[in-house]
Amino acid sequence: MSKASGVFASLAMAAGLAGLIASNAFAEDGSAQATYKDIEATLGSVPTFFKQFPESGIAGAWGEFKGFQLNPKTELNGKTKELIGLAVAAQIPCQYCIYFHTAAAKANGATDEEIREAVAMSATVRHWSTVLNGMQTDFPQFKQEVDTVMAAAKAKSQ
Repeated sequence: MSKASGVFASLAMAAGLAGLIASNAFAEDGSAQATYKDIEATLGSVPTFFKQFPESGIAGAWGEFKGFQLNPKTELNGKTKELIGLAVAAQIPCQYCIYFHTAAAKANGATDEEIREAVAMSATVRHWSTVLNGMQTDFPQFKQEVDTVMAAAKAKSQ
């Protein structure tokens, strides 16, 4: 395993371990050095991409990352968050994000098929977004038609 994949695997494992997050406090004094210490305490190391972030904003960036993405107490579980992250990363596109979110999704229990489906779903959404926007589909009419389809689906399921 390369050093980079080891770092991402460590991040991914951290995302699935509730015991690593005692609270949303990420660096009590808000300084870059305190934040780096918290990152290392949480992840086992400070990945380069955190060190490259401007020191003036690292406490906030880490707070968002730790407080939401690594937080096991959100409505979305870690696997779902990482599959969403992968789907978005595939559309941006960002090779770093694709690599990270794939590793993190697997660390959170995603199967290869779930990963393929997340990427395929992102492609499907992109396809229809292109069609709807390019054809300048009337939005109020679209909403009405979606509501009609959803009502019919609900009626069939009862």
